[in-house]
Amino acid sequence: MNTLPLLFFIVLIAAMFLMTRSNRKRQQQAKQMRNEMQPGSGVRTIGGMYATVKEVNEDTVLLDAGPGVDLLFAKNAIGAVLTDDEYNRIVHGIEHDLKSDTDSVPDDASSLTETDDEPAGAAAASGDKPVDFGKKDVADEKAEDTVEAKAEEAEPTEAKADEEPKKTDGDSDAK
Repeated sequence: MNTLPLLFFIVLIAAMFLMTRSNRKRQQQAKQMRNEMQPGSGVRTIGGMYATVKEVNEDTVLLDAGPGVDLLFAKNAIGAVLTDDEYNRIVHGIEHDLKSDTDSVPDDASSLTETDDEPAGAAAASGDKPVDFGKKDVADEKAEDTVEAKAEEAEPTEAKADEEPKKTDGDSDAK
């Protein structure tokens, strides 16, 4: 008897078992999260709306989406229960105070190139010439002017008389 089909069948059953087990675990976590909702906590619905929980019932949740706007949702429509800091950051744009303790990234790279040992004016005092990639040298501009002048002299000013004019979409010589 050939054992290869039997081995393939066993691997297939094991893979299906592992997939259903992970899905079931994820569903249990979502159910637990929805059951732990309390009035006053911030939530995000599966549609992407942010609101504050006003009242929790067995199968429904009353959400406060703004001043005078109360919405009734099914518990299954709640995608995530957010922490207070995360809700305030997203909805109100309020950053947490701990963020101010970290170093900030400068707007320009000038502070990244300086070292603590060498002050900013030391590069200028040492005679290093800064490189400016945005401007051309005067000699380059003069060279381009002469090239353009020679190109203009080489072009004929009048079109040849025996050349036919180019056809456009409106002109047709169909007979």
